[in-house]
This record gives sequence, structure tokens and C-alpha cells, in this order.
Amino acid sequence: MSALQQIIDHLRVQRRDLTTPYLIPGLWIDFQTTAAQNVNPYDFYAQRLQDILDSPRQPVVQGEPGGEWTRYAITYNMFPRLTTAFDHDNSGKLEIGSNRGGWRDTGTLLKSIAFLPFLRSMNFNTVHLLPITAVGQDGKKGTLGSPYAIRNPYRLDENLAEPGLVGIDVETLFKGFMEAAHRLGLRVVMEFVLRTAARDSDWVKEHPDWFYWIHADIPDRAAGSRNPKAFGSPIWPHDKLEEIHHRVGRGQLHDLPAPPESYRKMFTSTPRPENIEMHDGRWYGRLDDGTIARIPGAFTDWPPEDAQPPWTDVTYLRLYDHPDFNYMAYNTLRMYDARIAQPENIVHPLWDAVEGIIPHYQINYGIDGVMLDMGHSLPKPLKQRVIQKARSLDPDFAFWGEDFSIGRHSRDEGYNAVMGYLFYDLHQPEKMQQFIDRIARHDPGITFFTAAENHNTPRHASRQNMLAQCHQALLYMVGLPGMPFICTGFEVFENRPINTGVGFAHEDIRTYPPERLPLFSEHAFDWTRKDNMVGAIRYAMHLRRQHSDLLSNTNSHTLTAGSSNNPRILVFFRTDEDYILVFAFNMTLYDFQSGEAEIFAQDYTANGLWGFEGVTRMSERLSIHVELGGGHSMMFRVNNK
Repeated sequence: MSALQQIIDHLRVQRRDLTTPYLIPGLWIDFQTTAAQNVNPYDFYAQRLQDILDSPRQPVVQGEPGGEWTRYAITYNMFPRLTTAFDHDNSGKLEIGSNRGGWRDTGTLLKSIAFLPFLRSMNFNTVHLLPITAVGQDGKKGTLGSPYAIRNPYRLDENLAEPGLVGIDVETLFKGFMEAAHRLGLRVVMEFVLRTAARDSDWVKEHPDWFYWIHADIPDRAAGSRNPKAFGSPIWPHDKLEEIHHRVGRGQLHDLPAPPESYRKMFTSTPRPENIEMHDGRWYGRLDDGTIARIPGAFTDWPPEDAQPPWTDVTYLRLYDHPDFNYMAYNTLRMYDARIAQPENIVHPLWDAVEGIIPHYQINYGIDGVMLDMGHSLPKPLKQRVIQKARSLDPDFAFWGEDFSIGRHSRDEGYNAVMGYLFYDLHQPEKMQQFIDRIARHDPGITFFTAAENHNTPRHASRQNMLAQCHQALLYMVGLPGMPFICTGFEVFENRPINTGVGFAHEDIRTYPPERLPLFSEHAFDWTRKDNMVGAIRYAMHLRRQHSDLLSNTNSHTLTAGSSNNPRILVFFRTDEDYILVFAFNMTLYDFQSGEAEIFAQDYTANGLWGFEGVTRMSERLSIHVELGGGHSMMFRVNNK
């Protein structure tokens, strides 16, 4: 039986009337409706899923073999427990467990299934899921814990199931999610972290040798402290830091400097499985000499002097085993010293377990691709095994990398797309001009994310002249030869960051502790606000799909950096044999700008597509007069024959 049908049947059998309201955002039902709708959840979800099941199957996006459908992906970045969170009973409080009607206010996979038609209505064809695996609790951040603190990569987060739907587990719900996504023509890309695990990982008891251990009586170092007697990242002498950067920069990975001896002595041997017990949610192990050991937390491993706060909820997996490298540092976690990175030092059962994670989700759920978090930090032989295994099961399987650079080297490693760095630059016109000039001269070599924000950055709606900035971001997504990527909440002008990972001032970080960050704690977007970006996204992604063959082409010959007699107007073209698409941006936020945009075409008419009314005659010099309000942008088509 289909998973969708199984869920529908359970909803209908268990149906009952509620004594409290159950409100659903109107946007989820009809993109033109904002007011919340009062429904019976059993009836609503049963009918919503039935409508999906009865709808004609839509084809998923296609491309060249080897995951190259990515080039045509229009992606919505979804975090289910946040994206579909809502105060359903209108109590004024977002319940972590279940509301008074017995249903979760935090997001679930059932609600995520019901959310998919809304995504499809905005012309997305791909969903990227932040991790949805079981979440660790030891050292957790916030009230819910981080999705990146993965307790078991083979198990889904049980909190994504609905208490009000008895007998349907989270695995069935995810099967239903995948079935619904594919029926609607949506591909699904999951995100995985393969070099870390939660400190209370399910693997610890059975496989203690997959982890590092330290003396249990050593306290954790507080953020900002340099106490050498507390555990944290190694404290390096200045001369050692210079040597490390010099050697790593030159690729000299043999005999890399080791951390101070006092740091290395914090680590112990591995306790036997039978001597490991959990106390108060934390694993402890007794060594043969009676020493008590514990699993340490993690930290930023590169650069070695990085002062980021410690990662209290995760630990590093011990991918290599060598007696001289029984510690966590840059040379055992990323810049693997040549002496440890040898076949005889591989922890083979751990590598086998890591290699099997993605196939588990391919075989059981039918996922279409993965985003590898910190994939560039995995040993290359392990990453090659991971990619080869997944593609042996599905030759069209896609791999995306969390690589902030854009270049052919990532494609050579097996990736179809990289995150890149536009979420740093998209709100800075001068940097965008430099970026466009660069990729117009040099083929980027790989698909990159055209993203105004992600879950680690400031929200685009928190910037000045929010409306103009968000519309400019959309037009960049339409016109640049990358992959449009919209982070959940962009469509309703969400301005609270999901996480304060990059691009934040110290004041911002103090303002948003983990208890106020949706990556770690409960939060819901304002789905009922009357002004939103839903219609704009719908139209922008329609333009992208309408011209997908040209706009998805990463060949630098299709993109030309344009020119204007007004230096405050940014212009670029996308050129096909038959037509040219012209994009113009006012690089100032508030000042009106006008000027001539040079056009290299044979026709004298321009058809407006975005921010441009009617058909305008151009001058004989093949230029067109543009007028743009502060932060405004426009797109028009010029025939090339």
C-alpha cells in the first residue's frame, strides 16, 4: 500500500471532533489567502493528502546523467520542525509537545506533506531538507537541540511525528512525504553530517572505538576562556600557528605540528563496551585501571586559532586510529597528517557505517540527492566511497557540497553544485558587479547557489529597504547561471535569523542566544501577514522555468557584463541564439537612477518581463533608457534576429 494511502486511512479511522480550534495558515491552502482557517485536522490532512494522491503525476526535473538535473533545480530550503510550525489552537504559545487538541504546534512531517502543494504553486521543483535525523540531548542547545547533533543517522527524529495520529510512525510519514513530493514533480535532497555525531550517539555503547575519550573529571572550557586545564580547542603557541599555516598552505601534510603535550594527555584509551553506561543523559566509560572517561565536545578545527564558541552538543568521529594521534585537532580532523591517513589506520567498520547512510535513505525512501555538510573535511577516499556507493544505486543521484568557493575542483570531486558565497554578497551591489564580471570572463565550472540567505546568515528581510532588496535578490536568482535557492521564511519576510553562524556582529549574537534561535528552539513564522513575497516568487520562478535552457546554462559565453552611462546602474545580459535577456539593477537603495543600458542586438524592440511596462523602442545606438527607483530592478527581452 502507498504510504500516503496508509496515512489517509489512519486519519479517517481515528477522526474525532476537537474541543479546541485547529487553525491552518490560509497561505498553505491558497497562495492568495492570508487569514488562518479553522479546520478539523483529521479531515483537513486526509483531504489534502487525497488530493495529492489523486492528482496527475508530474515529472520531476531532468538533466544530463550523473545528477546534472541540479542545473535546472529551483530549490526551497525547508526545515520541517520550523517551516510548518504554527500556533494551531491560538493559545499564544507554541507548544513543544502537543497543543490542547493533541497535535504538535512545532513542525511535523505530516504538515510538511500538506505544505508541498504550496511550494509547487510557487514553481519550486526541488526541496532541500536540513537534517531530520534523531537529535541528541547531551549538551543540547536551546529547547529542542540542534538538527546537526545527530544521535543516529539511520533514524529519523521522532518529534516529527504527530501525537494525534496514533499508529503512524515518523518513518511512514517520511515515506509519504517522498511519495507526495515525487507525485507533485519535486525532487528531494537531504542534508547529512558525516564526520560528527551527537555526544549521546547511539553508536557509543556498541562502538566506543569510533569516538575520542577524555578524563571525565576535566571540565569543559567556557566560551572565550583560554584555561589550558579545561577542555576545548588546542591552545597554540604563536610560532606553531605560523608553522601550521605555512605547511598546510603549501600542502606539506607530513609531520604537522601536534598540539601541546598537556592537551594530548587529556585523552584516554577507549573503554570496553561492557564498561560503558549512561548517567543523566551522558555516556561514561570505565577503563581497566578504574579511570572514568567521557566523550568530549567538538570545536572549530580550522583555522586552529578560530575563537568560535565550543560545539557543546556534538563530537568528532574517530575516522583513523593511530596511537600517536589519539586527540582531536586540525591534523586528525581535516588536514589529515600523512602518517595517520594510511589504509592500515582506517577504522573500517566506521567507514562502512558512514558509507551506508545515504544508501539507507535511497533504498527505503527514494531520496534524489544529498547536501554534504563539511564534506570537504572528509578524507578523500571516504568521500569517494560515499559518492560511488550512492551513484551505483542511482546513477542520477545528486551531490551538493557546503563549499564556499566556486570552481571546477568541486566538480572533479563528484559534486553537482556548491553553496558558494553569494549569500555574503547578494546585498552588496559592488561585489555583485565584481562577481558578474568574473563569471562572464571565466566559466564557473559548477552550479552554485544563488541565495540571498541561508540558515546561518542574517535574514534578507532584516536589511535596509527590505522590499526592494528581496525583489532584487529574486531577479538575481532568475538571471544568474546558478541554482535559485530560497531559505524557508523568505516568502513571509521573516527577519529572525535561524542561526547566528556567519556575518553577525557580537551584539547580534548576544541578542539571539540558542533559546531565541529557530535552529535550536521552537519558533513559527508569521504565516498570516498580509504582505508577503509569495506572488513575486511564483512569478520569478515562472520566468526562470520559462527560460530554463538559457538561464540554467553555466557556460560563461551565455553571460555578458553590460554597461551603462550611469555607474549606479548594474547591467548584465543572458544571450541565446534567438534572443537576449537584459537585467538592470539600481545599485542604490533609496535614490532614483536613470541612464542608458547598452544592448547588443539586431532588433529594436524590448518586451518588459519584470519591473518594465509595455514595449519600448530603442535608439539606433542599440541602447535603451531605463529609470529605476531606489533598489529597484528590471528584466526585459530583446529579439536577436
